[in-house]
Order: sequence, then C-alpha cells, then structure tokens
Amino acid sequence: MTSWRESVSPYSGGTVPDLHRSSLTARRVVAGNLASRLVPSQLAIALDLDGVLADTRPLWDAWLEDAARRARVELEVPEDREAAALELDRALGDWRPLLARFAADRAPLSIRPRAETNAALRRLASAGARIGVFSDAPRELVEIALAHAGAARQVEVVGTLAEVQAALGPEVLVVGSRRQLAALR
Repeated sequence: MTSWRESVSPYSGGTVPDLHRSSLTARRVVAGNLASRLVPSQLAIALDLDGVLADTRPLWDAWLEDAARRARVELEVPEDREAAALELDRALGDWRPLLARFAADRAPLSIRPRAETNAALRRLASAGARIGVFSDAPRELVEIALAHAGAARQVEVVGTLAEVQAALGPEVLVVGSRRQLAALR
C-alpha cells in the first residue's frame, strides 16, 4: 500500500493527493453515462419553434399592428408568415430591420427560457444529437426568439421545415411539442 505522501500530485505543489484530482468533467465522459446510453448519437431532431421553444405568434401580431400604425398603412397579410413576408416586401419595403428592432425590445416580455426544455436540449446535444429549428416566421424573429428562450447554443440549423430536413439529413425526427421533446430518452 502506498502512503499518502507518495501519491501526492507533483502538479499541485504537493498539497492535493492524486485521488482528488479527477474532475467532474472527466467523470461525465465515462462510457455509459445517462445521456449517451439513452439517445442514439446519430439522431437528428427538427423542433417546431412555436410548439416547443417559444410562441412567436403574439410578438409577430403585435409587430404587424405597430408597423401598420407607424407606416399609416392598412396591412392585409395572410396568416402564413412566409406568404406575409412577400406582402410586406410590397407594402413596406425594407421591413426586416424594423421587425428585428421591435422583437429585440419586446421579446424579453413574452419569451422566457423554460428550464425543463433547455435541460432536454442540453442532454440531447451532449449525447451527440443534431438539433435544428423550423418555423414559418422570418429569420430575424426566429433568431431573437432562440436567444431569449436560451436555446441558441444547442441549435445547429434554422429555417423552414424543408431547409432543416435538407441540412440534417433524411432521418430527421420532427418534434412539435414540449411533451414530445421531454419523451425523447
């Protein structure tokens, strides 16, 4: 049996025994940890922004109302936000910076991080899952919503469902609700 003095780490200045030198990070990487055992490493997930992370529809509707008031224009836009973007291009011109500024100001009031959702995203990302987010909302609104929901770091791809599926590959699992996300184990 070795004495304590013989097992003292030379890197610690002689004060910390080797048995205390393993870090928590090193322990998490050990094969068979909870996250890696439950989720296949090649899993690709496409999350519906409005159904899983943050409902951007109220923010979008408030911006449309504000933009119509400021521009003194009656905005008749379709419910589908991709089609609405084309109408806004015609009616307002360069509207995307206005949306980005409005969303940056108002998002903290309506979009908050959800601990259980972010924990599930971190668990999946650490297990090697590739995560994408899809929405029909303009990209400026999507990026601000992701940042305020606390999910931007785990997301690899943002776009429409077709764009996310093309980027993540053919075997993408589409998740439309928080309940479906929580069920991924």
